[in-house]
Amino acid sequence: MTAAEQNKTTTRRRAPAMSPEERRAMIIQTAIPLIAEYGAAVTTAKVARAAGIGEGTIFRVFADKDELLQACMAEALSPEHAIRELDAIDMSQPLPDRLAEAAEALQAHMARMGAIAGSLGHRGGKHPGTVRGAGRNESTTRLRSALAELLEPDKATLRRPPEQIAALFFGLLFTQPRTDDEPDLTSQELVELFLHGAQSAGAE
Repeated sequence: MTAAEQNKTTTRRRAPAMSPEERRAMIIQTAIPLIAEYGAAVTTAKVARAAGIGEGTIFRVFADKDELLQACMAEALSPEHAIRELDAIDMSQPLPDRLAEAAEALQAHMARMGAIAGSLGHRGGKHPGTVRGAGRNESTTRLRSALAELLEPDKATLRRPPEQIAALFFGLLFTQPRTDDEPDLTSQELVELFLHGAQSAGAE
C-alpha cells in the first residue's frame, strides 16, 4: 500500500470531529462516575485519561475544573434522562409492570443524584440554579407529570386522579423506609404494596 493509500484509509477510518457541545457532553458523562467515586478530589487528568483525550481538550470546553464539576452536578440533577425512560415504557403493559419499570428508572435517577450530590456535598450542596431549564421544583413536577401519564390508561380504576397517585408514588420512592434486618423492597414488591396495601390477600 502506498503512502497516499494509507493516508486515505486513515482519513476514512477517522471518527467525525465532535462539536464543542458534543465533546462537552462526552466529558461530563465520563466524569460523573469518577466524581461519584473520588468526589471533588478527582483530577482533570484522570477524567481526560478515562475519556481518551488530552487534558487540554477539557479546558477548551470548560473554563476550569470547578466549571466541570458544576456541569456534572447539573447533569446528575437533570430530569431529562429519567423522563426519556418513563416516556419509553410500553403503555400496553399492565399497570403494575408499568409502575415497576417507572420505579426502577426513578430510583436509578435518585441514586445518580445522590452519588454526585454526596460526593460534592462539601461544596455547598446547593442546586445549581436552572438545570436545562428546569429548577428543582420544575424537575419534580415534570417527573410527576411523566409518571401520571403512565397511570392515565387506568384512570377509571384509580381512587384518586392520576396526578395525585403519581405524587404519592413518587413520594414513596423517595421516602421508602430502610431497616437493618430486612432487605430493600424490589420494584415489583414496592408496586404491589402501593397498589394493594399492607394486608395480604384474604385478610379480614
